[in-house]
Amino acid sequence: MISTNNVSLTFGGQKLFEDVNIKFTPGNCYGLIGANGSGKSTFLKLLAGEIEMQKGSISMGSGDRMSVLKQDQFAYDDHTVLETVLMGNERLYQIMEAKDAIYMKPDFSDEDGMKAAELEGEFAELNGWEAESEAQVLLAGLGIGADYSDRSMRELRGSEKIKILLAQALFGNPDILLLDEPTNNLDIKAKDWLEQFLLKFKNTVIVVSHDRHFLNKVCTQTADIDYGKITTYAGNYDFWRQSSELAQNLRNNQNKKASEKAKDLKAFIARFSANASKSKQATSRQKQLEKLELIDLPPSTRKYPYIHFEPERETGKDILTVEGLSKSIDGVKVLDDVSFTINKGDKTIFLAENELVTSTLFDIIYGKTEADAGQLNWGITTAQDYFPKDNAEYFDSGKYNLIEWLRRYSKDQHAPYIRGLLGQLLFSGEDAFKKTNVLSGGERVRCMFAKMMVSGANVLLLDGPTNHLDLESITAINEGLIRFKGNILFSSHDHEFNQTVANRIIDLDAHVLDVNYVSYDKYLGLD
Repeated sequence: MISTNNVSLTFGGQKLFEDVNIKFTPGNCYGLIGANGSGKSTFLKLLAGEIEMQKGSISMGSGDRMSVLKQDQFAYDDHTVLETVLMGNERLYQIMEAKDAIYMKPDFSDEDGMKAAELEGEFAELNGWEAESEAQVLLAGLGIGADYSDRSMRELRGSEKIKILLAQALFGNPDILLLDEPTNNLDIKAKDWLEQFLLKFKNTVIVVSHDRHFLNKVCTQTADIDYGKITTYAGNYDFWRQSSELAQNLRNNQNKKASEKAKDLKAFIARFSANASKSKQATSRQKQLEKLELIDLPPSTRKYPYIHFEPERETGKDILTVEGLSKSIDGVKVLDDVSFTINKGDKTIFLAENELVTSTLFDIIYGKTEADAGQLNWGITTAQDYFPKDNAEYFDSGKYNLIEWLRRYSKDQHAPYIRGLLGQLLFSGEDAFKKTNVLSGGERVRCMFAKMMVSGANVLLLDGPTNHLDLESITAINEGLIRFKGNILFSSHDHEFNQTVANRIIDLDAHVLDVNYVSYDKYLGLD
């Protein structure tokens, strides 16, 4: 168990939390949600003791051990994979090192023997004899084979390091588990394994994630950061969203009724207060008005952008044909004889364990780079727009503000239209005059959507469109793509996004397995 007592924190001049009192109990998995900038990751760091609160205290159960998913992929480059996982239980790893140091002594003394015996006893209590076996099971579940155990972390790809750091956090059955975006860059099998692990986990879990399917699958409670407070609700993310929307509607309706009644009372008082025969009634109405209280609805930190793509023309029958595409980068073959056809109405997700595969394919079919071999043909009625994973080239220059930037891509040059569209993407007021080189990752993504909204394209290529977005923006783009009448080719790690948008899957690792999402889950054995 872990709890807070009147915790308050102001960060960068912004009040994130004020007098937060919350208890996280064993047997529950808490989904910590809130708008971007609300302080989700900061709150996890407070719980982990990585930053100090300005007021209040945090307490844990006596003897409880906390484990935190580390974010620094380079912190363990001097260690092997197995060592990195074992370091998840800091005390156990210290004992292992201390034992080894004693047994390596050339002049082993009686005192050393007594110390070694003490360490052996504690080692056994911490299930040390099963530690390496447990570590291997965790790694295997996440798709890291036993042959990786003695490899240096320095040799591994970023996606592999993320899995190993996740195994480190899960290792040793911690009493309190803090996970910040644990599903980032996990493939479908690894994500499903993590879901099953957390469903069986008996202790306390607090998780931050932008993956709605993951939150719905594993969370028993939702902890919502809003209004500078943290409030817990029973149920997963969907249950919280439906409940909060219903509660807000009820409060709004109640306010509306109260406002209408207040308006009627004021009209009556104004009309009859000077009339002697009606003065008693007017006085009575005045007392009613004084007692009438409108529910105070503070502005929520949540804001939902409106994302809608309207193609200028309908596509014909022929969309895209790809035949025998191959591409090597730095001597490594990334694409090998890839062939497929996109038909009218297809919304196709492309999957590959190595993200470079999908990004390279999209760059080729959009014309940003050339294939080493093969050919592709776009239908003559198609007009494409592209959302690349790396969008830095669009924003490096600080030459333009957002109005000027978006005007470069829009046929309608009128300021009211440009500002209105930026407002739909949450750039209202002075935000529309921000320079492009000072935007956050999430703001850049919203700008790219604005660019695509004015393009009129009937084929959208999207490489990781949910990266850097909060849950509200992910929901908005999800709904916008479901409504879109053209073709979509995209990559994403968001299960719900994939499941609700895609009607086809092309798995580039499976030599172009072409199925729908339900069939794909069955193929992987996840249904």
